[in-house]
Amino acid sequence: MKKEAADHDFGGEELIPFGILNTKLGDVTLYISRTKVTADFMVDCMEDYWLENRAKFPQIKKIVLNLDNGPENSSHRTQFIKRLVEFSMKYNLQIELAFYPPYHSKYNPIERVWGVLEQHWNGDILDCRETVLKFAGTMTWKGNNPTVKMVEKQYSADVKLTKAEMVVYEKAIIWKKGLES
Repeated sequence: MKKEAADHDFGGEELIPFGILNTKLGDVTLYISRTKVTADFMVDCMEDYWLENRAKFPQIKKIVLNLDNGPENSSHRTQFIKRLVEFSMKYNLQIELAFYPPYHSKYNPIERVWGVLEQHWNGDILDCRETVLKFAGTMTWKGNNPTVKMVEKQYSADVKLTKAEMVVYEKAIIWKKGLES
């Protein structure tokens, strides 16, 4: 029996991927969510990744996050900055944000991961969650399969801090001249 395909045919369920690429090890962790990718979702994924992998890096005190300067992770997003500062303080890590210039995603290595994933499923019909997770888990990046996690938590995109609330978090940030996003 022939199945009809739509642009993002996840069987009526919208699934949104978020990826963490460790450029030093070449490993990929893909998080799949049913809700919009928000600042809280991204930092929760970063924390999950750190908890799963920090034993590999006992000497690490600084993490550089290469970001695409998208609407969810801009340096002007209050909830994103708040959550990163809290993450940094909780794990005693210095976090440096390195933003790719707008419209220059071709330089961002995670974009190549998405290209490999798209070629891997090569037009197959992604009609259910299990199919999406299977394809994501069987792709290879630098000879390895990614870790794939389904995130069930629901996230709200409307979480924002007031200017007064942000003062506390902005004091924890070291801004380097000429690197504003």
